[in-house]
Amino acid sequence: MPQLTLAYETWGTLNADHSNAVMILTGISPSAHASSSELDPSEGWWEPMIGPGCAIDTRRNFVVCINSLGSCKGSTGPDSINPKTGRPYRLAFPEITIWDVAKAAQWVLNHLGISQLRMLVGPSMGGMSGLAWLAQFPRGARHFLCISSAAYAEPFSIAIRSLQREAVVSDPKWHHGDYTAQSWPENGMRLARKLGMISYRSAREWRKRFGRQEQNRIKPKLYGMNYTVESYLENAARKFVASYDPCSYVYLSRAMDWFDVRDGHGSLAKALSRIKLQSARIIGVESDILFPLHQQAELAAAFAANGVDSKLLELPSEQGHDSFLVDYQRFKPATRAYFKEVLAGE
Repeated sequence: MPQLTLAYETWGTLNADHSNAVMILTGISPSAHASSSELDPSEGWWEPMIGPGCAIDTRRNFVVCINSLGSCKGSTGPDSINPKTGRPYRLAFPEITIWDVAKAAQWVLNHLGISQLRMLVGPSMGGMSGLAWLAQFPRGARHFLCISSAAYAEPFSIAIRSLQREAVVSDPKWHHGDYTAQSWPENGMRLARKLGMISYRSAREWRKRFGRQEQNRIKPKLYGMNYTVESYLENAARKFVASYDPCSYVYLSRAMDWFDVRDGHGSLAKALSRIKLQSARIIGVESDILFPLHQQAELAAAFAANGVDSKLLELPSEQGHDSFLVDYQRFKPATRAYFKEVLAGE
């Protein structure tokens, strides 16, 4: 590509020897705006976690959050303008992998003059990007916090994302990727988001939160919004549809399916053997069906097999894969404790 733009935001102050940097790599849909700041006081997607006195304390850490290559939240992606045509790339955008996302993140660190991170933080797809980054830059971080992620995609998560992509590209307004703002594949994106929401949360949470609450008891519909859980999914989908580019969704979704850090190594422990971390904390929740807990256990064991101080934290959250975005009662103390431990050792 002739040029790339990478969007990032920072909080805190980089110290004199540039040793207090923390890099956050995001999931598939968030922007670089993880927390509010003087430049942008709007609430960030991880607002309760980042700031002065927070779990990721910006009084002691210089935090940089990078929007993934291929996204539509500021970094170059399929919705960016192709300088050769003056139109969005769409399907003319090159195929990208998680390895590309990781390499692009390193360019931001180079730009900021950061040669080694205090800590790398990767939730969801960000954990995959983090592993790809560590594999390419084995001495790039001293510590790694991996949250609700895995070293590769399992069949269930691949199946879910496959259906999501099929919903998008089957929309008549998809037009082989040549859609416009006036003719947007809204229905396909709406259905894809609903599938995502179902897989991001747990059946136990749905049961407690919605039960069988009806909203059309007098005149139930053959299909449509009979139950409150249906309306919840519809509202969540509607919010997402207009805020995310369909091609970006397809590209990054497929990149997650393709990723397997074990490729060419034979085992996960061998794949991680070159990575020179001091410690790794792997956090997962038992209700996560997209990145199940046994994958986090496997990752923690592989780091430990290579002499890394690696521990698995199993949190009893009910909110499934989205727990790290909503269950701050559990995730803030766990994250704060790890940062406190790291800082005490420096």
